[in-house]
Order: sequence, then structure tokens, then C-alpha cells
Amino acid sequence: MDKFCQSCGMPLNGQDLLGSEANGTKTEKYCMYCYQDGQFKQPDLTLADMIEHCVPHLKENGMTEAAARKLLREHLPKLKRWHN
Repeated sequence: MDKFCQSCGMPLNGQDLLGSEANGTKTEKYCMYCYQDGQFKQPDLTLADMIEHCVPHLKENGMTEAAARKLLREHLPKLKRWHN
């Protein structure tokens, strides 16, 4: 598993999770929750907002809040959407 959404970091381990371009083709860069029809679903979302959005999902998978925040702070800034 080496493909991750370049916005939220979610593993892209199935075609059904892929976002879409404006012409309807699937993109392997972003998930369907972040990117649809060639644009971000929440274009004004900041990196800090994304971290807050993702923490509960990681907690649902058994991670502590502190561990989730640490992981997200370390890895999300490296993703294409956030990497400047």
C-alpha cells in the first residue's frame, strides 16, 4: 500500500476511494472525500483544519488523540496539497 490521498493522507487502496477530475476520470492523487469533479470539496480548508478533521477518524481506528495529532502534524505537511 503505497498510495495515499495527497490532501488527507488516507490510504487509496481501492478504485472506489479515488477522487475524480472534471471530465469524470479517477485521480490517484486524492480521495473522493477531498477531491471531486476536478476541485477540492473544501477549497478553503487549512492544514490545521485538516488535522482537526482527521483526528476523530484515527481515534475510531484505535489511535489515541495525542498519537493521531503527532502523526498528522508530521505527515500531512509533506503531502502535495500542503507542501509549499
